[in-house]
Amino acid sequence: MSRTDFNAHTIAEFRSNHGKVGGYFKGAPLLLLHTIGARSGKPRINPVMYLQDGKRYLVFASKGGADTNPDWYHNLKAHPDIQIEVGDETIDVRADEVLGAERNNLFNRQATLYPAFAGYQRQTKRIIPVIALTERKR
Repeated sequence: MSRTDFNAHTIAEFRSNHGKVGGYFKGAPLLLLHTIGARSGKPRINPVMYLQDGKRYLVFASKGGADTNPDWYHNLKAHPDIQIEVGDETIDVRADEVLGAERNNLFNRQATLYPAFAGYQRQTKRIIPVIALTERKR
């Protein structure tokens, strides 16, 4: 299954099951990240795991340990005011990268809960970005 097909299937399952999916993401906290293409300006949707941190939703630009950041990371840097879907709710958020000691602590929290993230970091020389998504008022 191509990445596009995988995402389309996951998005459809997410929406028809109130934010719950099976397969690779079974039991994991998942949200749908709506971004605007940094170069294309086209709307994009990516299913990503998240970590709740108070009122913030944290997402991790791991790309499975690849040596480059995922496209959605570049889209967020270019267009940080976006929407996410969590369960049945759509939320307007602002994306801000978390840096330094706070980033390290949050990433370690995620890697403790989901050890695959520690493996992703070991696979790459880049520091995997942590993005905080904070609700903005309409």
